Amino acid sequence: MKLNIRAQTAQNQHNNSPIVLVHGLFGSLDNLGVLARDLVNDHNIIQVDMRNHGLSPRDPVMNYPAMAQDLVDTLDALQIDKATFIGHSMGGKAVMALTALAPDRIDKLVAIDIAPVDYHVRRHDEIFAAINAVSESDAQTRQQAAAIMRQHLNEEGVIQFLLKSFVDGEWRFNVPVLWDQYPHIVGWEKIPAWITLPCLSLAAILRMLASSTVMIYWHNFHRHGRM
Repeated sequence: MKLNIRAQTAQNQHNNSPIVLVHGLFGSLDNLGVLARDLVNDHNIIQVDMRNHGLSPRDPVMNYPAMAQDLVDTLDALQIDKATFIGHSMGGKAVMALTALAPDRIDKLVAIDIAPVDYHVRRHDEIFAAINAVSESDAQTRQQAAAIMRQHLNEEGVIQFLLKSFVDGEWRFNVPVLWDQYPHIVGWEKIPAWITLPCLSLAAILRMLASSTVMIYWHNFHRHGRM
């Protein structure tokens, strides 16, 4: 599946690999914009909407092998042989799954706020309740949707994050599929083998992607956890 993208050309042309930014659950290609702005000086940037998010195609399957294949298909469509991948939360798992599917397409890899494990916990049920309450209402504006969501969620930051995907009275993520496939999203199937790749810490990203050892960041982004 070719994903919806936003592409930016490096301001200073170097022989650096392009960077693919991969968002998390309930997100969109806008979410890692701060990294895009910092890195576009020296790298071509590709921001993607993952399947069932944003303007990318809908599909009933939402597991990490499928998401990794989407990244490969998108590189193929753009005629890019190899890229650096930066994935946040669910996006981090997707880029880690790519190491089994197509390791030759990875130059460097960063996974932020996630680990390659099955979390065995439902962290987003209150978020789904808020989203479904909006869907079942006649809300057309973000202000109207926010008022409904506050009946289910206390964290204003979470509400505002979700509302970025509420456009013209509709969610831009595929709520029924995300609910149905949620065990796959929080889960993790062991991949055949890890490979040694140049990977980066978050600090290294902001130093223009200097190579370092593998560092996978995992912390509780907020009390619900973001995937």
